[in-house]
Formats: sequence, structure tokens, C-alpha cells
Amino acid sequence: MAGSSHGHTPAAWTGVIIAFIGFCVSGAFTVMAQPVGFWAGIAICVLGGVVGGIMRQMGLGQPKTQAHSAHQPAEATEH
Repeated sequence: MAGSSHGHTPAAWTGVIIAFIGFCVSGAFTVMAQPVGFWAGIAICVLGGVVGGIMRQMGLGQPKTQAHSAHQPAEATEH
């Protein structure tokens, strides 16, 4: 996909950065054998997806294109 800007949006960057922080937190608490901290890191990872989704709904994600409409199945005709 040369020339595609897939994922280069504020929504994508913010969601990935938050999820990465959660991954780091979870990893650190895994090494320290602290299950509560591990699950807190997992919750932060999930939060990254939620924040990215909300930002996308606010218009900060990649715009939807009409290119996919050509691949819609044809309507069935009744006999």
C-alpha cells in the first residue's frame, strides 16, 4: 500500500502509545511478581483501545472511503 496513510492519525498514535505504556507496566509488574500491577497494566492496554476508538468517533481517525462500496454484494431478486 504505497502512499497509504493507514494508522498515521492522532487516534491511532494515542491508542498505541497508551497501550504500549500498559504493556510496559504489565511487563514490569510481571518481573516483580505482582499480579495486581500486572492486571492494572492490562487494563491500561484496554484503555488505549477505548481511547483510540473514541478519538476515531470524534473524527480524529482515518476517514472512511467509498471505495469499498463497489464490493458490496448485489441485492437478491425475488422470483
